[in-house]
Amino acid sequence: MAYNDELIAHFRQNGGVITEGPFTGRPILLLTTTGASSGQSRTHPLVYTRDGDSYLIIASKGGAPTHPAWYHNLRRHPEVTVEVGAETFTAKATAHVGDSEWRRLFDQHAAINPGFKDYEKKTTRQIPAVLLERLPD
Repeated sequence: MAYNDELIAHFRQNGGVITEGPFTGRPILLLTTTGASSGQSRTHPLVYTRDGDSYLIIASKGGAPTHPAWYHNLRRHPEVTVEVGAETFTAKATAHVGDSEWRRLFDQHAAINPGFKDYEKKTTRQIPAVLLERLPD
């Protein structure tokens, strides 16, 4: 958790640009969800790609057998806050698992971030693809 806290602080101090460590130059966004049980805000740094006007994130958890906590949170509370670069906005999260869009979205993301193909091989669960669509102000 300390690593994520440091990455979040670095992101915010540098206008959304990561300038050191393994995520240097990678497209990172901060996703703030509402805890499914606790109701508390939780912020998570995640690699993203774009799908049209939406942001695409993948609930890989590094190929672990379970979904990440943030995925459970947004399934319960799909209205989230997204920070990209120096911009912050509210978005609606839509998860794709087992539907016709899932493979296209997952493969599109993995084409830019090949490590996600390895995550898929490490687990028996279908790793959700999540679109974040900006809500009107």
